[in-house]
Amino acid sequence: MLAAKKLAPEPGLTLVQAPEPSVVAGDDVLVQVAAAGICGSDLHVYQWTPGYEFMQSKLPVTLGHEFAGHVIRVGSDVTGVSTGQPVVVMPTTTCMKCRRCLSGQFEQCNHRATTGLTRDGAFAQYVTVPERACIALEPGTDLTLAALVEPLCIGDNAADLAGIHVGDTVLVLGPGTIGQAIILGARWRGASKIIAVGLDDDVRLSLARRLGATDTIDLRDEPDIEAAVLSRTNGNAVDVVFEATGNPRSIAHGLSLLKRGGTLVAAGIHAQPITFDLTSFVRNKQQIRAAHGSKRESWYRMIKKISQEPDLIRPMITQELALTHAIEAFELCVTKQASKVILRP
Repeated sequence: MLAAKKLAPEPGLTLVQAPEPSVVAGDDVLVQVAAAGICGSDLHVYQWTPGYEFMQSKLPVTLGHEFAGHVIRVGSDVTGVSTGQPVVVMPTTTCMKCRRCLSGQFEQCNHRATTGLTRDGAFAQYVTVPERACIALEPGTDLTLAALVEPLCIGDNAADLAGIHVGDTVLVLGPGTIGQAIILGARWRGASKIIAVGLDDDVRLSLARRLGATDTIDLRDEPDIEAAVLSRTNGNAVDVVFEATGNPRSIAHGLSLLKRGGTLVAAGIHAQPITFDLTSFVRNKQQIRAAHGSKRESWYRMIKKISQEPDLIRPMITQELALTHAIEAFELCVTKQASKVILRP
């Protein structure tokens, strides 16, 4: 089968012919991939930016962790899903043995494995995953939209962590897929003003407006971010800031625009250390919270959302391409010509 693999710790991605995976363990589930999205993390791996060195010992590995498909075969111990069933797959699986797992804090497990990063993923026709990673979908679910459940959950978790209140003014730095999911999460929680900021980002800022951003700022046209944001808030600081850029300067910018006692949620992956004015941060009693991954309850919420509001979520997908065009698809994302590209193995 064709697979898009990261072969070495260097920029690039390679299409190779790989053997089809099999069901070996009793809890194995073999999934035929219907749709798999290119994530911002995939772009970091493609470009091999700092922060992904943890993958080096696992290479070569097939990328792809945002996906949905149909169950083809199951191991002898599998009871939760059955052959032919449509599923969406949580990419991160835990050991189920450590203290955190046994106390129900699965997202804090130190022995996590991630499909598409540390084990073979879904940029291939088939992928084997543990049963506990599979969540069954209702028959007839749009599997292309189901491939968006994972990034929607990342945004939902970040919005949940922020503690958004009805009527809040929210600033989203970075209009990529995670920023878009955060916009939806803020909208669903009742934020009255949502300002999205990007740099030379026409496609994604346009999409941000369709998803619920009340205001957008392109720093190409308005390079003074503080003046641009304050012009849209009548000079008032914002209640919540989300950082989803990975640009070190965005933390300081976000804190400068955040109200006293406000919360900044960092969801971006940074390749460099950051600096900011800690004295001002302390005196303003601001909070910085880290959002990474998601909880299982978010998955059930987002599965329900794609069923209830498919036409709201569908614009997030800007291109659908065959896996044979994977390199082209990655370049479209890197150059910001596309927002979310779905690959079809």
